Amino acid sequence: MFGSKKNTKYIFVAGGVMSAIGKGITASSIAKIMQSRGLKVTALKIDPYVNVDAGTMTPTEHGEVFVLADGMECDQDMGNYERFLDTDLTRDNYMTTGSVYLSVITKERNLEYGGRNVEVVPDIPNEVIAKIDAAVAATDSDVAVVEVGGTVGEYQNVLFLEAYRILKFHHPGDCAFMLVSYLPVLNGELKSKPTQYAVRSVNAAGIVPDVVIARSASVIDAKRKERIAFNCSLHVEEIISAPNVESIYEVPINFEDQGLGELLAKKLGLGGRDRDMKEWRGLVDTIHAATEPIKIAIAGKYFTTGEYVLTDSYISVLEAIKHAAYQQARKPVIEWVNVEDFEKDPSQLSKLDQYGGVIVPGGFGDRGVEGKIAVIQYCREKKIPYLGLCYGMQLMVVEYARHIAGMTDANTTEVDPKTTHPVIDILPEQKELLAKKQYGASMRLGNYPATLKQGTIVREQYGKDEVIERHRHRYEVNPEYIAEIEKAGLVFSGTSPSRKLMEFAELPKDKHPYFVGTQAHPELISRPLRPHPLFAGLIAAAIDRKV
Repeated sequence: MFGSKKNTKYIFVAGGVMSAIGKGITASSIAKIMQSRGLKVTALKIDPYVNVDAGTMTPTEHGEVFVLADGMECDQDMGNYERFLDTDLTRDNYMTTGSVYLSVITKERNLEYGGRNVEVVPDIPNEVIAKIDAAVAATDSDVAVVEVGGTVGEYQNVLFLEAYRILKFHHPGDCAFMLVSYLPVLNGELKSKPTQYAVRSVNAAGIVPDVVIARSASVIDAKRKERIAFNCSLHVEEIISAPNVESIYEVPINFEDQGLGELLAKKLGLGGRDRDMKEWRGLVDTIHAATEPIKIAIAGKYFTTGEYVLTDSYISVLEAIKHAAYQQARKPVIEWVNVEDFEKDPSQLSKLDQYGGVIVPGGFGDRGVEGKIAVIQYCREKKIPYLGLCYGMQLMVVEYARHIAGMTDANTTEVDPKTTHPVIDILPEQKELLAKKQYGASMRLGNYPATLKQGTIVREQYGKDEVIERHRHRYEVNPEYIAEIEKAGLVFSGTSPSRKLMEFAELPKDKHPYFVGTQAHPELISRPLRPHPLFAGLIAAAIDRKV
């Protein structure tokens, strides 16, 4: 049962020393390099938390919740995999400690273990391997790149390391282990000792890393490479320098220029050939050539955790802005605007004048809502290009209903259940779920089609009549108010095929250069080489604004 029947290669990526050192970008980059050799590649993430999925966690707890096409709520690294590989992954590609245990317990309850004693070892690691091979089988992949969350040496990921050990025991020539480890700087010197201890932690799990990816602020010099190699029983060429770069899309090029692709190909007996990643190098050249700035503001509330700004809360929005800006030869300057500041002091709204465009992203709850509505009103009245995502579209409807359609107390029932004008209300099928406190994986999730209205900005941007977008929401535009709001001038430019759900809203071009909202999360399907049309439209309008 260990490993797929075909000669699949498994590349595990784990982290040492500390968290947030770029395991996800490393895994994505390795997957991209393998793909560039003409191989079919899939990528998986194993998260060590007990949550069954990422859907119930706040963004300030664990960053953005990324949603797959099939509705799986997962870690933001899945978004990196999709962006780098330009592919759509499925729930087969994601697992957590909670989901693995749940699967094993369900099988035990169903007597799928034949009544035998079920143990943490080997049954949990074996289930991890089975899940990896399910993803491989579903995609018929030659290579599976598997990222293990957390940091080696923690209790939480020991069982996932054990899964690799078992897999390698049965397939010794088909497995490679990459350790991404951080080299801190002390008194101007890069220190390798923490990485040496991280390697020993891996050794204690019965694993010898094949490659160490040495993360640092600057390039690792030859002396440090030699020291790490000698103390970790590796060759110097198996120590890959991973310094900070201007753009994450440079990382695969950096790795490839150090020979990582060929090194892994030899270790794993891989076929294919190095195609020099010409298209990806062209992307990096485009990024470097973009020097004229374009300023975009993200007006939200999931920014801070303690004294720090948590940019991971909106990582897909950030990347989608970058994709669209680079395509139009502009260097994106993205700034955070905390909407709660506008609730305290509305005069600060004039700060928005300096931006080419403003985005109000998705979110939940009542905190900061009035600040978001104030931002939307300001952008509408001052004709600042605006893009509303999910909650950003819902509040756009609320703002228009209040200030143009004459419904002064209009609101979403998520914020005010007693409003006399509930222009945004909960989806009918969601009411029963919430009454039963069924919150996990119960929203309207994943891909849904929409039909676009001719002659609208949205139809012009997409260039087609029907689109598919990803969703994550419980609330919708209340059908009872659609006619009245449209009569006041707001256009619902895209609907579900049944025309029951309003998927897009906008003001016509003669009223505003770009005032667009979508119930979807288009940022989730933007790609470096294929920017999303709605973000491209915002950037184009921001450029025309000339601020």
